[in-house]
Amino acid sequence: MSEDSHRKERIRYFIEMLSSDAWDRRYKAAQELGRIADRETLAPLIHSLGDEDWRVRQKAAWALGQIGDPQAIQPLRRLMQDPSDGVQDMARQAMDEIRKRMYSR
Repeated sequence: MSEDSHRKERIRYFIEMLSSDAWDRRYKAAQELGRIADRETLAPLIHSLGDEDWRVRQKAAWALGQIGDPQAIQPLRRLMQDPSDGVQDMARQAMDEIRKRMYSR
């Protein structure tokens, strides 16, 4: 198996894991997708910003910051109304990271 196909397989696996019934599996999936930092994961991670568990929303926000795609700014901005201060803080940090990458290009 080539490195590229292995990477794609890992991405598929973790995207599927975002739909798990267990919050800790969804959290782990968001974490791993942030480490992989592939733009292909943008839509599933944006979807996870609406997760019922604040820990998953927070980790999805972090992951989007790692990817650094400006398309995530608007969805992250909506988290400024999140009931969790930690989620709000992470969304703010992620937006800052995305902006920093945009202006350093």
